Amino acid sequence: MNGSRENINTENWVESYADLLYNYAVVRIRDHDLALDLVQDTFASGLKGLDKFKGDSSVKTWLFSILKRKIIDHWRKEEARKTRPISTFFKEDGVQRGHFLEASMPQGKFTEIEQQIDNEELREALKQCISDLPDRWQGIVVDRLVEEKESEEVCKNYDITASNLWVIIHRAKLQLRECLEKKWLNL
Repeated sequence: MNGSRENINTENWVESYADLLYNYAVVRIRDHDLALDLVQDTFASGLKGLDKFKGDSSVKTWLFSILKRKIIDHWRKEEARKTRPISTFFKEDGVQRGHFLEASMPQGKFTEIEQQIDNEELREALKQCISDLPDRWQGIVVDRLVEEKESEEVCKNYDITASNLWVIIHRAKLQLRECLEKKWLNL
């Protein structure tokens, strides 16, 4: 047992560990203020959860494990935040979708510009992904999914059955999704 619960002196935590924890945090998140907040939260969580500390490790190791979890939580929140485009804060069909107050809502064609950029980037990524499909599938996918031709017409043009069309479209969608995740969403 590296640490003993009876010997824990919480009064010295800040003096003993603050700089080490701060340096660890700031290197990983590159934000001085946030690093300070995370270290402060680490100490608060440590004090709050002191009864759960078993003494199997040193206090320093235990505090670092708390800080690591806080950093991971921070990055998870950042990742979740990235998936919400600014346009989610605007009204759509008269319904408020985000958190902008009406008076502080960005003015002008901001959402239109964002949507146009997204559409152009998506269109380019989609073209690249379609070109990665097997040759025979490319025309079928374009006709059915892009140009929205009727299934019967596509089947007739490519001399395939309806069930074959369904299988090709299903498999193509799976490949396109994977490709778009890499090329457009950067997942």
